[in-house]
Amino acid sequence: MNSTTQGLAQEQATQNPWLVLLRPRIAVMVTIMAVLGAAVVPGFTWGLAIEAALLITLVTGSASILNQVLERDTDALMERTKLRPLVTGEVSVSAALVYAVVLGVLGVAGLALRFNLLSALLSLATLVGYVAIYTPMKRVSTTNTVVGAIAGAAPPVLGYAALAGDIGPWAWCMFAVIFAWQFPHFFAIAWIYREDYRRAGHRMLPSIENSDGLAGRHGAYYAIALVPVALMPITSGLAGWAYGIGVTILSLVYLAASIRFALHEDHRRARALVLVSLVYLPLWAVLILIDPFLTGSVR
Repeated sequence: MNSTTQGLAQEQATQNPWLVLLRPRIAVMVTIMAVLGAAVVPGFTWGLAIEAALLITLVTGSASILNQVLERDTDALMERTKLRPLVTGEVSVSAALVYAVVLGVLGVAGLALRFNLLSALLSLATLVGYVAIYTPMKRVSTTNTVVGAIAGAAPPVLGYAALAGDIGPWAWCMFAVIFAWQFPHFFAIAWIYREDYRRAGHRMLPSIENSDGLAGRHGAYYAIALVPVALMPITSGLAGWAYGIGVTILSLVYLAASIRFALHEDHRRARALVLVSLVYLPLWAVLILIDPFLTGSVR
């Protein structure tokens, strides 16, 4: 067991099991991205944006729990997940199912009642897609990553839809950026844990036979695509020069880290790519928020 895997396992063992089921790091990122989607809606208020984001996070939390219910057998085979509450028995399957249903109902119903039916239905569709399509697909085809990336890119769209009642250009731009961003990030993580995925029978690109170099190359392709994709708000007239300069620098740094990993796949370069990816999204969000103040543009 490497130090990263051991650290993850120990962290899961010491946290509250009900919190672990929610995957708090992912939940925090979902909340931030949903708030970001709401924050570009003209006339938004922070209170409503945060409320919508929390409801969206409840739905994604439900999806995360259901995913762990379905994967508890394979989680037991992986070093990084073998101490999850459903594997260790700290939480029973029936209790986890009740937990997931309650969170899902609260989130979907809250969005429908407090905001609009569109955001509720989109959130429900994201949950169903993640649980019923992506989760079983992980054992069948490497294209599961694409399906998972669709669900992963949904939070800003859901946040936007909650406050606007439709899906505007900003929502589609955010979706496209996060969709492309996920692949170098995930391929680097999947490469680090490729032996875990092989033991569990998950069909991730770095865990299949004769896959040397595939994770790095495919990640680099998406990083190349991310450069023009991240500039879509500029070409669409949604953002100004501050966003354009900042996102270009961010995307080129991400591309450089992706190419570096593609040229030689090793743990050091994979971890560096993951780190760069984790820095990218928060800074990208800051650029979106501060651009109107720096450039005088009006949303």
